Amino acid sequence: MHPRTVRRIDGWLGRPICALLSGWCRFKRALGLARPDGEPRKILFVKLIEMGSTVLAHRAFAAAARKVGRENVYLAVFQANRPIADIMALVPPENVISVRDASPLVLFVDMLRAFRRIRALGIDTAIDMEGFARASAIFSVLSGARRRVGLHRFTSEGPYRGRLMTHEVAYNFYLHTSVGFLSLVEALDRPPGESPMLKQPMPTPDDYPPPFAPEPSELQSVQQRLNDLAGREIRRPIVILNPNASDLLPLRRWPTERFIELGKRLLDQRQDLTIVITGAPGEQAAAEEIARAIHPDRAICMAGRTTLRELLVLYNLVDVLVTNDSGPAHFAALTDVHVICLFGPETPVLYAPLTPRSDSVTAGLACSPCVNVFNHRDSPCGDNKCMQAIAVDDVLPLVLRILDKRST
Repeated sequence: MHPRTVRRIDGWLGRPICALLSGWCRFKRALGLARPDGEPRKILFVKLIEMGSTVLAHRAFAAAARKVGRENVYLAVFQANRPIADIMALVPPENVISVRDASPLVLFVDMLRAFRRIRALGIDTAIDMEGFARASAIFSVLSGARRRVGLHRFTSEGPYRGRLMTHEVAYNFYLHTSVGFLSLVEALDRPPGESPMLKQPMPTPDDYPPPFAPEPSELQSVQQRLNDLAGREIRRPIVILNPNASDLLPLRRWPTERFIELGKRLLDQRQDLTIVITGAPGEQAAAEEIARAIHPDRAICMAGRTTLRELLVLYNLVDVLVTNDSGPAHFAALTDVHVICLFGPETPVLYAPLTPRSDSVTAGLACSPCVNVFNHRDSPCGDNKCMQAIAVDDVLPLVLRILDKRST
């Protein structure tokens, strides 16, 4: 579903539902029926969407496991976004509560099943990890958890989400997202009603997620797929270009012609280099055109030809990934590849990949970043000068330097 459609549905339905539930929560508090008692025993993370940012939540999951034991930590997630949680083993597999969203009817039925299971498990704490949608806040209340942690807008601009949380955390756009997620867990140590949370210092974002370790057979299988597509044996050095060629996130796209120019100039500079183009299944046709435009023999299209796990295996076979700010930048942080991430509407202050092998490139325009929690991630921009201002010459030297360093 397109993000703009999600925002419309979230606005039309989310506002009145949040208002109604807020009244219900106030009524229960007035009767003394909603006060969370004791310490958390079972914690549910509500992280329905965005696999990339799920990588950034690894510290939050680890902190929750230290509080209640890993066997008592759960995750509610849309089925399509579950794979990264399984790969990272954020919670035990049986503790993942997945919801299908193939159609409104399927979504409604699966939500009812999820609420029934959550209540049967006796989950007492829900942590809402979404920043702009209301569905996760509504889910947290309907789960029956008496202790609920999430963002609250207070006096700031932001989507109205009512007064659904017992622990209301202020959004801080100076904190890396991984630290912001951790603050939601740390808020559990504070008494309900402290406003705003969290009144304590937080660590720096230098605790990297555990690496993904593919099996030798997986490396061999993906390597053979590369060889078959190229019609020859592919050897390092290899650079992946991830153009995000669909219309789903147009503001974050570096112009396609820049990716093509970068690929051509890299091949001119390094005669031993192979370029691999990646992308989602819906981007396959556009990615194949990009590969042909770069070089018919030395550029290979892998878009739509891997599962998420196979994509991570592929990252372990290559040297550099150049990508727009998107999920693959965070997936790659689990591997040995060096990530060059191009930022415009978002900022590396919040979303830099959690790996020591990364470089963030941004033009630093005065209007950037323009996509954030406070504007429902709905920028008025129709001309992403912030991405157009990043020149090939800003990226090419970085890639060549990394290739030279990794070859020594």
